[in-house]
Amino acid sequence: MRLPTRLDAPSPGWVRHADVVVVGSGIAGLSTALNARDAGYQVTVVTKVTIEDGSTRWAQGGIAAALGPADSPAEHLADTLAAGAGMCDEDAVRVLVTEGPQRLRELIGLGARFDRDGHGALALTREGGHHRRRIAHAGGDATGAEIQRALEAAVRRFGDPVGGGPAITVIEHASVLDLLRGTDGQAAGVTLHVLGEGTPDGVGAVLARAVVLATGGMGQIYSVTTNPAVSTGDGVALALRAGAELADLEFVQFHPTVLYRPGAGRGQLPLITEALRGEGALLRDAAGRRFMPAVHELAELAPRDVVAKAITRVMREQRVPHVWLDARGLGEEMLRDRFPSIVASCRAAGVDPVTEQIPVAPAAHYASGGVRTDLSGRTGVPGLYACGETACTGVHGANRLASNSLLEGLVFAGRIGAELARAGLPPQADPVSVGDGTAGLLDPDIREPLQDAMLRGAGVSRTAEGLAAARAELDALGRSGRGKAEPDAWEVTDLHTVASALVVAATRRTESRGSHWREDFPDRDDERWRGQLRLALGADGTLTDTFEARQ
Repeated sequence: MRLPTRLDAPSPGWVRHADVVVVGSGIAGLSTALNARDAGYQVTVVTKVTIEDGSTRWAQGGIAAALGPADSPAEHLADTLAAGAGMCDEDAVRVLVTEGPQRLRELIGLGARFDRDGHGALALTREGGHHRRRIAHAGGDATGAEIQRALEAAVRRFGDPVGGGPAITVIEHASVLDLLRGTDGQAAGVTLHVLGEGTPDGVGAVLARAVVLATGGMGQIYSVTTNPAVSTGDGVALALRAGAELADLEFVQFHPTVLYRPGAGRGQLPLITEALRGEGALLRDAAGRRFMPAVHELAELAPRDVVAKAITRVMREQRVPHVWLDARGLGEEMLRDRFPSIVASCRAAGVDPVTEQIPVAPAAHYASGGVRTDLSGRTGVPGLYACGETACTGVHGANRLASNSLLEGLVFAGRIGAELARAGLPPQADPVSVGDGTAGLLDPDIREPLQDAMLRGAGVSRTAEGLAAARAELDALGRSGRGKAEPDAWEVTDLHTVASALVVAATRRTESRGSHWREDFPDRDDERWRGQLRLALGADGTLTDTFEARQ
């Protein structure tokens, strides 16, 4: 598949300088910024909307770590490997589960207030795929909002040099356009389009000796998703254009239980956390029967891909648009105190979970793949790092274990900070000349047709025919017109880039594994496909793929 003409970023009208520029302001971006500052570097954080307006604040369930007295990193590792369906990088998972508890303690030390039990210990719950209670949560079901609050407060404290130390500067309403590189290929900063009042404004650049991409996910390639509007895969597209490899892009997790609302249309839909099932809520079909006990030994707490597929099958067989989540047995007090956000969302939609079952259906939720990195967050481009959902560290494999995503952001942000402290930074590279910022930009009007094509052809279930149709539609949309050098055009071009890459990977992998479900290849094929598909962009704009078998 060929992408539109290779993009050139426009010449900047203003320039700022930093040692490290971090693109994104969720748990991965803000944690990386704090760790880079601790390593002694001036940091600039750039974010598309405002500092709190990413995916992290929407996280409900919690953050997984082996902190319970009967738990261990080894058990957390085993659950993660099982959920990953033979595709996890075991070294990366071992890093995650062994360093995770300490990183969570450090987050608490920054001021994050997690829920406690009657004895003052962390209150831990279970979610899908976990055999132990190891999910720490805050505000009942508002974990992400509390983590975002604590990290934002910590970053704001360093808005000016403190005690002689380096500062963290935040630039909001800043759409990242492209990576600046020196003549030797070294990352030299990023170009941005900043909107809103104050300075800087318009197209500019932050020059830096290292660039960290933490732009979150790409859920907006689908018309139905739990992701906010800002999750358009910008960091993944930027990295691909810059010469980095992508990996595991075909593994998109559809969350099994998203609040179904008739006529809700497209866009972000309310998530119904599986912590609700961890406390005893049950899935029922249209006739009121439980169906998960016959599917998996963990029943409602099976890994997410298993539950999403089971729900989809029931919906097809019974020709219904949703199934039911029955939380009435938890009681009003538990629902009110432990899940206040969900109760509010349901009641806003006309459903009272205390007395009624909740209509739920799967929706696009999390990208297990992304920009391929090593265990220190480094990509294949010198000076370019990636962290969080933007990155593919290998910890998630074919299907992310519940609540490992927030933990991944914390752990690998710490490892990027350690790498910056260990290796130091090169001198600032002089960026090579850039273009006028119009070549290859697509028309923002293709956004909805693109999302619809992806949901039809590359959604929760896939076939060769459906993927070929999606590819043809993407090709046609890529030729349909050009956009002006404005943020909306850059954003939809990034959506088109990552959607095209996903379709290439999903077409190539002719098996069903984890969150990649091929109806025409329903079985898992370890002999041929136990390994990682990697994508790169050629000089002529052609996507190429390679396969590396797992040992």
